[in-house]
Amino acid sequence: MKTFENPSDIQALSRKWRKAGKTIGFVPTMGALHPGHLELVKASNRENDKTVVSIYVNPIQFGPQEDFHRYPRTLEADLDLLKGEKVGAVFTPNNRTMYPKGFATQVSVSGSLVANLCAPFRPGHFEGVATVVVKLVNAVEPTRLYLGQKDAQQAAILRQVLKDLDLGLETVICPIVRESDGFAMSSRNKNLSLEGRATAPVLYRALKVGKSIVDLGETDTDKVLEEIKKVIQDERSVKIQYLEAVDLDSLETLRKVKQGKTLIALAAHLDNVRLIDNIVV
Repeated sequence: MKTFENPSDIQALSRKWRKAGKTIGFVPTMGALHPGHLELVKASNRENDKTVVSIYVNPIQFGPQEDFHRYPRTLEADLDLLKGEKVGAVFTPNNRTMYPKGFATQVSVSGSLVANLCAPFRPGHFEGVATVVVKLVNAVEPTRLYLGQKDAQQAAILRQVLKDLDLGLETVICPIVRESDGFAMSSRNKNLSLEGRATAPVLYRALKVGKSIVDLGETDTDKVLEEIKKVIQDERSVKIQYLEAVDLDSLETLRKVKQGKTLIALAAHLDNVRLIDNIVV
């Protein structure tokens, strides 16, 4: 497994592979890898000849009051995990190589994709995500990009960005990977206290209540969301930031459930850690 810091070096390797007729899957990460990341890597390995993983904590997607400095950084452990997955190459750029002096470009998105969910609470976040992923994709030049459904809004935005900019690659969205108690895996989970970790599965339990109500025939999203909220509010240490029902693709707010196309998504704070989760109904 080869590791590269400079975009030009990973690009040269990628072009060598492509010239030899190889397909390339790309998994962008911020490190602190967990089994959810590894499922993306496994999917890429199944569907491509080569897999590239990037590890980079991107500063421009964090707001001034967010957890950039607290975000876990475990590069050596991450590389050991990736060696076991037979990854072709790992791209580990730094701020100097990603945003050299004079860097003045930002990729922005408009419309319903950034009208609700996380966007109002994290101004500038998705511009930072879109900018870094476009740069990473330009360096790696992959055949397919692998993203997780847990970050549903991010995945929808990036799929649109790559389409709009004619970057010529397929976007593959993989299912959420959960702990045995249903808690969605995330690098930030490491920041929870033992008590917080024991409480956190209430988010998925509540989402499943919403899905059950829909399965029983309820189509009014306000009523569905109210029942979900009741479950979460039983845990007073959990503070809901948002709870919304949106179209799975456009992320437009829905008043009525669209069968199989409704995303119920939430964000909540627990132990000063921001957690997100979602379910499709």
